[in-house]
Amino acid sequence: MSAIQNLQTFDPFADASKGDDRLPSGTEDYIHIRVQQRNGRKTLTTVQGISTNYDKKKLVKAFKKKFACNGTVVEHSEHGEVIQLQGDQRKNIRQFLIDVDLAKEEQLKVHGF
Repeated sequence: MSAIQNLQTFDPFADASKGDDRLPSGTEDYIHIRVQQRNGRKTLTTVQGISTNYDKKKLVKAFKKKFACNGTVVEHSEHGEVIQLQGDQRKNIRQFLIDVDLAKEEQLKVHGF
C-alpha cells in the first residue's frame, strides 16, 4: 500500500488577524480631507488617501446624493486619484466615512482654515 501523506496545514483566518483596521491591510496612510478657497466665497473640498480597493466614482456618487453638491474624481500626479467636492464638506465627509465604517476617526486628518 502507498503511504498516506499529511496535507499541509492551512489557517484560513491567518490574514484576518493582521489588525482590526477598517481600511484594507497595507494602507497605513491617513485619509486627508482638505478645503481650498476658490474665488469669493466659493470653496472646494478634496479627499485623498482612500484605498484603491474602493471605487471612488461610487463614493463620489454617494457624496453628491447625501450632501447635495457636485463632485468629481481627479487624477493628481503626486497623490493619485483625489475626490473633489464643491463647498466646505469637511465635517460631512468625516462623519460619512466614520458612519459607513470606511475609516476610523484616528485615520482621518481634516485640514483647512
